[in-house]
Amino acid sequence: MIALYDFELSGSCYKIRLLMRILDVPYKAVNVDFVNKEHKTEKYLKLNPFGSIPILEDDGLLLRDSAGMLVYLARKFDKTNYWYPDDAKSMGLIQQWMATGGNEIMNSAAARLVKILNYPLDLDKLQTNAKATFKIMDAHLANRPFLALDHPTIADIACFPYTAMAGEGGIDLAAYPNVVKWVERMKGIPRFIGMPGIPAPMAHAA
Repeated sequence: MIALYDFELSGSCYKIRLLMRILDVPYKAVNVDFVNKEHKTEKYLKLNPFGSIPILEDDGLLLRDSAGMLVYLARKFDKTNYWYPDDAKSMGLIQQWMATGGNEIMNSAAARLVKILNYPLDLDKLQTNAKATFKIMDAHLANRPFLALDHPTIADIACFPYTAMAGEGGIDLAAYPNVVKWVERMKGIPRFIGMPGIPAPMAHAA
């Protein structure tokens, strides 16, 4: 069975929990004390020398990056080819938004760390950068329902958590109405689950 080294409040870990729930993939969660930096201890550095979570372990395979995990899970368990289609155009469109989810949108994640855990980072700069990203996303979503294709893909999952939780980093999404609609659209996906900071609609609650 897959083991997911997990922290409930991590949006990056939640991405993996969400896709496994959608695809009905059984797994065992191993809780990691992120607040007290358990992921930086020798035990976890043997699994991931970069000292980050999530970490996914499956039949001897270790993966240390949430984007890599989303690709792996979609290719292995999504027999419909829906979440990560394998034609060149779709893959290119998906990968560029997955890169955004692991790069620019992480400004929102870092702002949340400042507000919630008092990380010593430049909050104003992080919020400014995150808002610039959300402005681009808002324009992109003006005439389409999802980021990469006309249906949700792992690109949307990669960008979703730290967008949906932007308010916890002091960023008001009301200025980005198309992003807000996209967030609600994501919550309507069958088998959607929430996390602290992202409540699931009652009709889709686990």
